[in-house]
Amino acid sequence: MQAIWLSDRQVSIRSDLPLPAIGQGKARVRVSLAGICATDLEMIKGYAPFSGILGHEFVGVVAEAPGAPQWIGQRVVGEINLACGQCDLCRRGLRTHCRSRRVIGIRGQDGAFAEFLALPLENLHVVPPGVPDEAAVFTEPLAAALQIQEQIPVGPQERVLVIGAGRLGQLVARTLVSSGCQLSVLSRRRRRSVLLEQAGIECIAALESTPGSYDLVVECSGSPEGLLLAQQAVRPRGSIVLKSTYHGDVTVDMSWFAVNEVSLVGSRCGPFEKALHVLVAGVVDPLPLVQAVYPLTEGLAALQAAAQPGAMKILLAV
Repeated sequence: MQAIWLSDRQVSIRSDLPLPAIGQGKARVRVSLAGICATDLEMIKGYAPFSGILGHEFVGVVAEAPGAPQWIGQRVVGEINLACGQCDLCRRGLRTHCRSRRVIGIRGQDGAFAEFLALPLENLHVVPPGVPDEAAVFTEPLAAALQIQEQIPVGPQERVLVIGAGRLGQLVARTLVSSGCQLSVLSRRRRRSVLLEQAGIECIAALESTPGSYDLVVECSGSPEGLLLAQQAVRPRGSIVLKSTYHGDVTVDMSWFAVNEVSLVGSRCGPFEKALHVLVAGVVDPLPLVQAVYPLTEGLAALQAAAQPGAMKILLAV
């Protein structure tokens, strides 16, 4: 099997890998498309210790599912966290925080930049017929964007700022605009601003002169500077949602949060079913975010393209 392999912060294309093992309750999925996101690039930089096949955004077709023939041939996307189902957090419904969880392409489980991957059937979601693969591959990051509104109620009265108009920031903005909130996106790259403006979303190039103007700030820049900007932008007793994952340590004045009574909310994985519903309904169209599609054999060039400043979504076609 061919795949993109990470080891010691070095990536390579390997063609000598065995097919992923499966058994009862699991499926082997033939990957059709996979998406490169900022976390994949951070993994290469050493964000988390991992050796194996990268990638966690995908759409594919179930090739094998022992004991579950009804799954064969189904077009699917998959939740990335593999939970034990037995620990205290799993029993409380916090499966994405399972104490022994594995995460495809990130933690203890091979990922989607490959011809095949294996996942438990409970992680799979069937893609509705009206959603093309090029849109379905966005299900995982779109679910992550929707998670914000699962955690914090957002309505027409809120002034909301999204910091960063990259791959995730674009999806976050597109999901938030449907809430009717007063939304702005801090974007410093004209190409990214144009994409948002075409979707009817206001972009600003710098913060207002009056600090502390926003009820909610979502930090999606991927840079520690973004958190400092979020602190400048949010009002007292407002909320900052942290979507960025940073490599290395970040220095933060935690006393500032106490003094200003600002809530700092971490936000990660979200609801797949809701994301698929949004795609079916056409509430969010992610297709304008696709910059290029590379074959898996050119995966190293694809990763280089995704790492370029201002790059949007790069897809791998298997």
